Amino acid sequence: MHPIIIIGSGFAGYTLAREFRKLDSSSPLIIITSDDGRSYPKPMLSNALSKGKTAEQLALSSSEAIAKTLNITILNNSIVSDIDPQQQTVTITNVTPLHYKHLILALGATPIRNVLEGNATDDVMPINNLSDYTKFREQLVNANHVAIIGPGLIGCEFANDLINTGIAVSVIGPSKLPMQGLLPEPIATELKTTLSNAGVDWHFQSTVTTVNHATTKNKNSYELTLSNGDLIQADVVISAIGLCPNIQLAKTIGITVNRGIVTDEYLQASLPNIYALGDCAEVAGHNLLFIAPILAAAKALAKTLSGQTTAVKYPAMPVAIKTPNYPLIVATPALLAKGSWQFESASSGFGIKAVFTNDSAALLGFVLSGDMVSEKQVLTKLLPDILA
Repeated sequence: MHPIIIIGSGFAGYTLAREFRKLDSSSPLIIITSDDGRSYPKPMLSNALSKGKTAEQLALSSSEAIAKTLNITILNNSIVSDIDPQQQTVTITNVTPLHYKHLILALGATPIRNVLEGNATDDVMPINNLSDYTKFREQLVNANHVAIIGPGLIGCEFANDLINTGIAVSVIGPSKLPMQGLLPEPIATELKTTLSNAGVDWHFQSTVTTVNHATTKNKNSYELTLSNGDLIQADVVISAIGLCPNIQLAKTIGITVNRGIVTDEYLQASLPNIYALGDCAEVAGHNLLFIAPILAAAKALAKTLSGQTTAVKYPAMPVAIKTPNYPLIVATPALLAKGSWQFESASSGFGIKAVFTNDSAALLGFVLSGDMVSEKQVLTKLLPDILA
């Protein structure tokens, strides 16, 4: 019997394996991963520093322990060089092709790289896995100032985490406000003010053009030149300008891709017996890079793979953003939703409730901040499903 093969050992791949094993304890299952296969909670990378967590403490299980627990084979540090959809084989470099019954692409997403000049561009670091986080912790030793390129969700989470450990932070980006594409203006403004008061130095409507090495009295540091001519000195430089779904492997073998690997509501890609889920997948038009939709997709696909064809359903799934100095809960309205925002300030003076409603006063989305996050449960019940 040919195995089910999952490419990717992130949250999506491992969650699918666990859900499948709840339904089928014996069918052969192989996970191929390009790293060491350790399981860890990736969302914690952006707030682990203030919790005092090292990479080793974030890791939940080794690949060997997971393989034993789930009765699966995990091929660590293995790069897929080819997929043959007609023969239903996966080739790993220097390994005989592996036949599959079903193939699942759980390829994740890769940080978008900045286009920069200067002699220190290679030192600008994204933080997207345990290896990145380990390097980040090492560079923070004796660091006093971190520059973050990107004032979006991840950039703001790291900025909040760093200032809460006593490290000065500068955040640079072309927008007028933090998380501008995600938050309505009054809430983005209040986030900016709150984090400013806590120590974040914002550099909006500007971009980093050059990163060079700069030698100070006691240590090496970096000098960032901004498009407006400003200079910033920093000991560590983080890139947080977004993620790009890993679609190249699928594209190479002729699978339809768009923002992600295009699938239907059953997670089925455009070629037979190939599925996709997680950050790399665009499921029935939705490319949702959060934990809740991945969990829902993994549970549905596990049933399908075990013989119970099941469509994924996405209920309303508000996201808690990890900016504890200014708590945020976001349930973004659909991209083309027609309606308007209404705002209510918290009686305490800390926080705003923003609701997005259509002409019939139906709730289509909301953003809650500060003391208003307590209304999450009530408002979530009023939201429509994302994918019914």
